[in-house]
Amino acid sequence: MQALGRIAQAYSGHQFGNWAGQLGDGRAHLMGEIITPDGARFDYQLKGSGRTRYSRGGDGLAAIGPMCREFIISEAMHGLGIPTTRSLAVVATGEAVRRERPLAGAVLTRVASSHIRVGTFEYASAMQDPELLTSLLDYTVERHFPQIQDSKTKALSLIEAVMDRQIHLIVHWMRVGFIHGVMNTDNTAISGETIDYGPCAFMDNFHPQCVFSSIDVNARYSWGNQPSIAHWNLTRFAETLLPLLDEDTEPAIALAQATLDGFQGYFSQQYMARFRAKFGLPESAPDALIQDGLSLLANQQVDFTRFFRQLTLVAGGADEEELAAQFTDPASFKIWFGEWLRAVAGSPNVGQMQSANPLRIPRNH
Repeated sequence: MQALGRIAQAYSGHQFGNWAGQLGDGRAHLMGEIITPDGARFDYQLKGSGRTRYSRGGDGLAAIGPMCREFIISEAMHGLGIPTTRSLAVVATGEAVRRERPLAGAVLTRVASSHIRVGTFEYASAMQDPELLTSLLDYTVERHFPQIQDSKTKALSLIEAVMDRQIHLIVHWMRVGFIHGVMNTDNTAISGETIDYGPCAFMDNFHPQCVFSSIDVNARYSWGNQPSIAHWNLTRFAETLLPLLDEDTEPAIALAQATLDGFQGYFSQQYMARFRAKFGLPESAPDALIQDGLSLLANQQVDFTRFFRQLTLVAGGADEEELAAQFTDPASFKIWFGEWLRAVAGSPNVGQMQSANPLRIPRNH
């Protein structure tokens, strides 16, 4: 274990699509690093530990409710096999935190493979210091992407590697109905881990435009918009690395754009593979059957998790009547269900469905 002291990290970011300038850890302190016996390196950080130079008028404290919520949701994400920062502990401080009313204070200990964000690169880019940007690039590659260490186009390789991890992450969020809520660039970890659990939640009734942030009035960060926002954030990330791609701006942009153009195809491939597993469908089944199934859930406001768990039970031999009862119009469901039966040809991949469909999720209530 290496102790670093109390370090508050600086970063910048785009928040709800707008450039917010310099941000930083306003209520968190990076305390040190832990190297595991197999050589993996992790940061450990205290959240709610008091004011920093980036607190911007805030008190830097946290209430026990939101900290316990982050503990529960982050550990659920880990249990569901989704890349995430982890919550080691929540400790009550015994002091009151002043919000609309006094609340019990707490400090959360968070563990992450690092706290490097897209916003970290935006901060380095805004400093207009090529040596700082190169140093950050080299450190990030060494820490998270050693496989591209010897790449002759390291900056371009990093964009591609970060894009792959972001696609992997967002697809996993969507397969369990998770909505991050605030996918700002300062909340996007380069490592591809879920970070900064704020107004996040797992969906109850399925709807692609479902949001869990009271200030997200335009549904920018809804469940269905998460892929396009990930692409937008990656574009901001690529912009920070343009000086390292080529001395001339136009060729640099062309290189970055060519890599980012691969986002939609690879995302669609991964998304359909995950949802094919959720529905227990073979590769020969048409993609339209998946889209029709999701549209049916949305139109009839069916609980996302309960539907897929019950469909899994039906695939294992249970009667479909309990599944049909989840729909306000069972007749529409039975039309789709007949198509599903024909697609699986009487032998759905039950093991695949059991792995893809959670038995339990943390419910927002």
